[in-house]
Amino acid sequence: MRKINKLIMAMAVMLTISCVDDLERLPLDQLVEETTFTSNTNFKTYAWGFYNIFNPFDLGFINQDWNSDMLVSSNNNNGQNWLHQRITVPASSGDYTAPYSIIRRANIMLRNIDNPALSETQQNHWKSVALFFRSVAYFKLLQKYGGVIWVEEFIGEDSELLQAPRDTRDLVASNILRDLNYAVENINKDGSDDNSVDTDVVNAFLSRFALFEGTWRKYHNLEGGETYLRASATASEAVMTGKSITGTYDELFNSDNLKSNSNVLLYREHVDQVLTHALTSRHRNSAGNWDLTKKAADMYLYKDGTPVGANPDFVSGAMLERDPYTEFRDRDERMLVTVVPPFRVKRNVGGNQRVWEFHDDPKHREFIDIMPNIIGNTTKQLPSSNHTGFFVGTSPHFRDFNEGHGFNVTRTGYKSFKYYDQLNTGRQNNDISDAPVFRLGEVLLNYAEAKFELGEFNQSVADKTISPLRARGGVAPLNIAAIIDDPRRDSSIDPVLWEIRRERAIELMFEGDYRWQDLRRWKKMDYAAEKKLGRWIVAADYNNRLPVDGDAAEGYISYWPTPPAFPDHYYLFPIPSDELLLNSNLEQNPGW
Repeated sequence: MRKINKLIMAMAVMLTISCVDDLERLPLDQLVEETTFTSNTNFKTYAWGFYNIFNPFDLGFINQDWNSDMLVSSNNNNGQNWLHQRITVPASSGDYTAPYSIIRRANIMLRNIDNPALSETQQNHWKSVALFFRSVAYFKLLQKYGGVIWVEEFIGEDSELLQAPRDTRDLVASNILRDLNYAVENINKDGSDDNSVDTDVVNAFLSRFALFEGTWRKYHNLEGGETYLRASATASEAVMTGKSITGTYDELFNSDNLKSNSNVLLYREHVDQVLTHALTSRHRNSAGNWDLTKKAADMYLYKDGTPVGANPDFVSGAMLERDPYTEFRDRDERMLVTVVPPFRVKRNVGGNQRVWEFHDDPKHREFIDIMPNIIGNTTKQLPSSNHTGFFVGTSPHFRDFNEGHGFNVTRTGYKSFKYYDQLNTGRQNNDISDAPVFRLGEVLLNYAEAKFELGEFNQSVADKTISPLRARGGVAPLNIAAIIDDPRRDSSIDPVLWEIRRERAIELMFEGDYRWQDLRRWKKMDYAAEKKLGRWIVAADYNNRLPVDGDAAEGYISYWPTPPAFPDHYYLFPIPSDELLLNSNLEQNPGW
């Protein structure tokens, strides 16, 4: 089990600086290479500086999926800039410069690898670590910009690379694959706790990168996709060997100790008063603006494997949509820990907002009783409460029709519940749940998709990938010979691939920018260009304070305008204008 130890990451790098004579004395007020890379321990300390590149619970990263079809900001009625074509060429952008900072740091480490203080095995290991993080940084650039300047050496002020043209996507992608293949073969394999990145982690990242590149090439009409799809499948299979899906879905995101979780390959450790986050607090106060869309809610299958679109009772305005209890009943249990389930209680009992009682109508306790069996602990309970422990009286709890308290509110009626937990009630923005960086569930999905794209997906692959993930949600296994075709399926997508993509959407729902990146690589951003809707309501039930699509008396909640058709040039980001001014040989992406 690998972990990112925040205590180590927070430490200042304190290295002894050796002195020569007075005329050649090295600077005492800064780190220099001559004193930084003097031992295996020093290489290890230097390498810890890479790990801040992984921050899955960063609010800015989490918000990226507002640009997809599955998530919407409940505090923004104007729609997202990427979807409504309000992006302009920035003067500067951390999307472009931050990865190059990591690349520079990795290249400094690489030019010091041939060090007599290290054994050959140690040299190979630290070279692999540096190549891994350089690959992570270049993948961020590749995803956004396509071809960029490839740098394998430390750049000085007079380097010709400062005026280099962009390298091709082919070169950047093939170099990433080359470097990751080296790291797989040479990184530390002994599983010792003091090495966070090991063979499984490298393979997990290789699985992710190569699937992205292989499918990008296929769906954006570029050659060479099969090489990357094969690499993704091979790397995925290496991670999967000897591992199986265990535990609950919720504990992956709401545990204060992921060290013992066998399904987590790398995680970011959070420690009270040392390194914390605010994602859970934002799920429990008025600043949490993450809503799932109606489309996202409808992705979840019934437990027998039936899609909601294939249920004749699940049509617009039918009871299954009018009543949240029937809508959530007998569905994939991952839905219940990703969206706040329906309930109603008597709150503020005896004038104490931290005390509640069951409602007189027993129907309102259905999911209150179900949740403990799904969660397996007390970190996430119904009724939900804010960070001080004040209870919410009902769900859905609408922002514009709330019951006298403005926390834990929603606009679509499908409020995010994924990162809600009660580990640290009483303290706001000091959350301690650990954040998974690489986990087995994603690797299984990568393998399933890569095998399909290679024409090698069969029942055996389904049994090793999709079915175990479904089982954790209490859903029937995928039988590819008897798929219940979804009437809402994109007709251009094979029914088996549709189910693989559905499973990916469900398992990785609201985990950073997975869905946005998936739509980009599949060239399916037209999904996100559809109007985002909420649950079905009768407007009069809410004093006509919740807008209904088409201004109808009843229908789907609709706050957000319909985006225009997604333009092709938006699939790549614009190069910042300052970079173009500094380097006359740097060309802008087409269309910008």
